[in-house]
Amino acid sequence: MHDIITDIQTWIERNEPFALATVIQTWGSSPRGTGSTMAVTADMKVAGSVSGGCIEAAVIDEAIRVIPSGAAKELSFGVTDETAWSVGLSCGGTVKVFIERHPAFSESAIEVAIWRELSCALADNRPAVLLTRLSPENPTHLLAYPDGSVTGDWGSLTEAAVHCALDCYARRSNEVAEIAGEAVFNRVFPRKDELIIIGAGHITIHLVRLASDLNFNSVVIDPRRVFAAPERFPVRPTLLTDEWPESVLSERQLTEDTYALLLTHDPKIDDPALHILLRSPVAYIGALGSRKTHARRCERLREAGFRDAEIARISGPAGLAIGAKSPAEIAISMMAEVVKVKHEP
Repeated sequence: MHDIITDIQTWIERNEPFALATVIQTWGSSPRGTGSTMAVTADMKVAGSVSGGCIEAAVIDEAIRVIPSGAAKELSFGVTDETAWSVGLSCGGTVKVFIERHPAFSESAIEVAIWRELSCALADNRPAVLLTRLSPENPTHLLAYPDGSVTGDWGSLTEAAVHCALDCYARRSNEVAEIAGEAVFNRVFPRKDELIIIGAGHITIHLVRLASDLNFNSVVIDPRRVFAAPERFPVRPTLLTDEWPESVLSERQLTEDTYALLLTHDPKIDDPALHILLRSPVAYIGALGSRKTHARRCERLREAGFRDAEIARISGPAGLAIGAKSPAEIAISMMAEVVKVKHEP
């Protein structure tokens, strides 16, 4: 939903009701994964996608009907459904989509509050899980957080629902679960992935663009002001700073959704950053340099008291082995390794 949040907020501010269509289950070669979302207004303004195009028209038609009635609807497209052939799923994919009027336009104050809390979490990059009862008559919601707190109340179902949500969050899995005989869709909103780049050279310019294309926040840190100049970046980083890395990193929340690349070759800049990153739960640490450069880096870390098992977390030289030569190719190899780590089980 991060990709359509601006449109959603605009329509809410204009008091323009719309329907939300969400992929809740897929089988075979369906084109979009579970959790993919599309918003549709009554005058057919559309944001997002549930299929990459092949079932969009059918979903839009149903979404427009849902807006005035407020009654939710579940649609299923697959090769056993004659409609599927007409909308492009003849390759064997099946997709199930749940359509509901957006909760911001509910008559329930609790539903409105749940959306408000979720939108704040998305804006603040805080993780949450939105649970939706897949009931056409009563598609109520619950918002759960990784610490076990919750917004909303499902009465006796609340405890079991939160337990289910936390399990889905731990696995980063959007899925339908049965809770006390009711079908509930768990939509996980993890923190937005963050790419921290130490050093703002030529490779970094390409990395920032790739990070933006892949929906990562990017944080570029380089105390050398000549490199940390905003005008050097056609695509601006989320944060660009000329402070020293240890100053910035010591104040940031480094999580399992954080990925880091160190690119300066300068131990005065890279090493203090590594000391912080190696003691954090970041998902990936990559460092630029030849094998000899990396060997010297590892030796300095041993002298600083780091164990070999800790040092082994560093991918050095960073990037997949694709024969990259130019700054753009090196950036692609590095971003490819980040994506590989992100999707590894």
